[in-house]
Amino acid sequence: MASETSSIDQAFALAKQRYAGLGVDVQQAMDQLSRISISLHCWQGDDVGGFESTSDLLGGGLAVTGNYPGKARTPDELRQDLEMALALIPGRHRLNLHASYAETGGQRVERNELEPAHFQGWIDWAKDQQLGMDFNPTLFSHPKADDGFTLAHTDPAIRQFWVEHGIVCRRIGAAMGKALGTPCITNVWIPDGYKDMPADRKGPRLRLAESLDAIFAESLDPAWNLDSIECKLFGIGSECYVVGSHEFYLGYAVANKKLLCLDAGHFHPTEVISDKISSVLMWMDEILLHVSRGVRWDSDHVVVLSDELRAIAAEIVRGDYLERVHIGLDFFDASINRVAAWVIGTRCMIKALLQALLEPTEMLRQFELEGDFTSRLAMMEELKTLPVGAVWDYYCQQAETLVGPLWLDRVKQYESEVLSKRS
Repeated sequence: MASETSSIDQAFALAKQRYAGLGVDVQQAMDQLSRISISLHCWQGDDVGGFESTSDLLGGGLAVTGNYPGKARTPDELRQDLEMALALIPGRHRLNLHASYAETGGQRVERNELEPAHFQGWIDWAKDQQLGMDFNPTLFSHPKADDGFTLAHTDPAIRQFWVEHGIVCRRIGAAMGKALGTPCITNVWIPDGYKDMPADRKGPRLRLAESLDAIFAESLDPAWNLDSIECKLFGIGSECYVVGSHEFYLGYAVANKKLLCLDAGHFHPTEVISDKISSVLMWMDEILLHVSRGVRWDSDHVVVLSDELRAIAAEIVRGDYLERVHIGLDFFDASINRVAAWVIGTRCMIKALLQALLEPTEMLRQFELEGDFTSRLAMMEELKTLPVGAVWDYYCQQAETLVGPLWLDRVKQYESEVLSKRS
């Protein structure tokens, strides 16, 4: 172990010199990185199942493939798995929880009757783990969402039910934020839409706007709760029309001072959210990202260190948006070890941010201002092979997190000792 630590230190020292030659302060980059929290999504650990006895089937156009053994079956098992993942990820992060993960003591509690007490176990756990929390109303996998409509439903009673669910969820989010001392982002996503071409595109959007106004009517302290709304291009069963489109929510967010959530899988396959960040932040104070990896459609594959992930991180850093962009993950893969999926995706997100923080941005901007696009492109390509890996290894070592692929051995040991024993 001593020789391994020595080799990591030596590689880091050389990498530090290389970056210094470009005017990059590596220690400053690592210090900035250590202050960035990623919001890990609870639903990777149990295939978006939740703990309601009524939600046997996943709805809302969502699909999870695979049946890898070891899925979390209880809140305690899910928290245990999250602890394992967090131990293998450098930094201090957050938990993103859906309302369907309430702990009701075996009693059936309707979603419009949920209270902060039903999430006290999660709040206590997050406090013990020194994590912030984010929250989401669950507007799917429910009898009142079976026809694919919720807040834009034609039935006023169903619409009211989901409005009440949104209201109580905002209060729950505020309770989480107050208890943990950091604002909870309560993010609203709905599946509402039509499989085929609608005759009326306007009507559902008028109903959705009215429902959102009712949900957000109560003033809550932004120190404890921040409201976010999430757009989507299409879903399974809503291929031709989605009520909550990008344009609808962008306009609503600007007009009503809400956060806009950009999900990397919610747009055309050739459309990227890295190109949207600087545009939307011209008109709003903060945004939320749900970082995912769509493969040909909104498939929610585990995040990898792709060109788009690096571009997302670069846009956040180049625009000086680190204080204005909240980064959450949103993927679910049941074909591989679920704990490993969390670790892979989160570590890749952090790696992308590190690479962005190590970029000599001012140099690239100067090339651009001078019209020297040859040098800009050449330097961007040269940066890809600079020794960011040596800095990453050192960063993990300093955070007392396993370096390189050693974390995978820990996950496999956990699978053998814990996950394999779950029926």
